[in-house]
Amino acid sequence: MLSEIRIVLVGTTDQRNIGSAARAMKTMGLQELVLVDPQEIPQGKAQALAAGATDVLANARTVDTLAEALADCTLVLATSARNRTLDWPQLTPREAGEKAIHEGLGGAKVAIVFGREASGLTNEELQQSNFHIHIPANPEYSSLNLAMAVQTVSYEMRMAFLAVQSEPVAPEQEYPYHREVESFYDHLERVLTHSGFIIPQHPGTVMTKLRRLFTRTRLEENELKILRGVLSSLEKHVPKT
Repeated sequence: MLSEIRIVLVGTTDQRNIGSAARAMKTMGLQELVLVDPQEIPQGKAQALAAGATDVLANARTVDTLAEALADCTLVLATSARNRTLDWPQLTPREAGEKAIHEGLGGAKVAIVFGREASGLTNEELQQSNFHIHIPANPEYSSLNLAMAVQTVSYEMRMAFLAVQSEPVAPEQEYPYHREVESFYDHLERVLTHSGFIIPQHPGTVMTKLRRLFTRTRLEENELKILRGVLSSLEKHVPKT
């Protein structure tokens, strides 16, 4: 189950933080690391901070976009250092660990996304997740560096994994891949635009609110197929402008 958990680091600015994150991962039994558009490629400095986790660095993949890193995942958990105005389903690290391990029972690939050291993840990036993880640190001093955040969340993944070893649970329902969900949103926006519901010059926040609606619902694979079929049927009767 731990092998199904992928740590994704977005826009990392200092390769030493990548090395420290790799070390934090390996101490908790996590191995898969994906780097999205890092400003520094991990080399000597990262290897020094990784200590005995240089194998995690060596096997890390580098991709250009977050969508590439998440394409084959069915559960995406995005970390946020603060509560945003964006109202999204939220989990504590402990709840996130339980959900990730339970879904991993069925072979589902789970991504945990961490943002830039200084600014975290953008709202657009956060919207690509199913849930947000917020670490309830001391509000008077809530500063966590990247490796600390990775260590905290990875620890909860391991604790949930160990709990399942002693008390097995049934696997979660099957969910679609991230790329399939994103394709659905593209299809939905296209149909709504062609119908005139969304005005290209003034799109507003319609798609953001619809994303939030479907994220709360957590569409299962069969449900997503039904909705795609509905959109395809409607598309035949909607004039293309």
